[in-house]
Amino acid sequence: MSAREAKGGFLVKLYRRSVLAGAAALSASPLLGSRGAFAQAYPNKPIKIVVPFAAGSATDLTARGLAAKLQDILKQPIVVDDKPGASGQLGASAVATAAPDGYTLLMGTNSTNAANQALFKKLSYDPDKDFVPIMRCVTGVNVLVVNNDLPIKSVAELIDYAKKNPGKLNYAEASASQRLSAEMFNKMAGVKIERVPYKASPQALGDVISGQCQLMFPDLPQGLAQIDAGKVRGLATTGPQRTTVAPNLPAIAETVPGYSLVYWLAVFAPAGTPKDIQKTLADAIAEAMKDPATGKAMTQGRMEISPLPLEQFADYVKEQTTWWTTEIKAAGIEPE
Repeated sequence: MSAREAKGGFLVKLYRRSVLAGAAALSASPLLGSRGAFAQAYPNKPIKIVVPFAAGSATDLTARGLAAKLQDILKQPIVVDDKPGASGQLGASAVATAAPDGYTLLMGTNSTNAANQALFKKLSYDPDKDFVPIMRCVTGVNVLVVNNDLPIKSVAELIDYAKKNPGKLNYAEASASQRLSAEMFNKMAGVKIERVPYKASPQALGDVISGQCQLMFPDLPQGLAQIDAGKVRGLATTGPQRTTVAPNLPAIAETVPGYSLVYWLAVFAPAGTPKDIQKTLADAIAEAMKDPATGKAMTQGRMEISPLPLEQFADYVKEQTTWWTTEIKAAGIEPE
């Protein structure tokens, strides 16, 4: 072998070693994602949870309670962004059009992700196509409250008063669950209490307190806060039986047999979010909700932690969409 050939062979071997070393270093790099592209592991920046209802609502309280623990688990800040309006459409639309990268999430509800398509002729988003369900977090009930000046202390008295005083009662509402609670009551109790729509629950409940409206079906955490403060009178809850978190309040079903409405709050991501990110989020949320302090913060002690992940939750959303659509039509509610 000539000296030139020996030198050439040495250079080839050196080149191969350099390539192999570079490949090994590259494969060990934390910047290499599972799909072979340069990307830091998820998450590597703050995550935003959009709440489609007002600050102080059950949806807002749940999101903030979850965010506090979730950021410890995911090691990134979790920002809660309230975008109320149009029965949750504003907030839901913001997430539906966000990048499907796991950094913008929706604290959705039965309103935004099941009932709204039966309540509106045209939505600014598609509940079925624009989201992937990540995790159901909590379930809860609404509570029937009336203005303190109204001479009514029970569901039976409310029904009697409504029948004897047609046109004198109206109800405030700011969500699908609140509206359906009232319209189911109208139909099943044989009364006619007129609707007054609001953009946000705190404003609606404030007008019940002041007497601008006579009654409302707010979510239990929000309603109990005002009941406990003596600002409104609580009559009953909307579940199929009394709730363990407010056992002194009867269920409407005790007076109106068959009456039942339960709402739920859950995390959704934009459609197209990668499966591995969906799983990371679902696992982190499930872990967060196992913490008793987090559960208490999310529910204020007035809702139930009810985890239901990924595929199970996807089936549940389909079932709930059918239920809400059926009940909305049965209550005689026409889409707007």
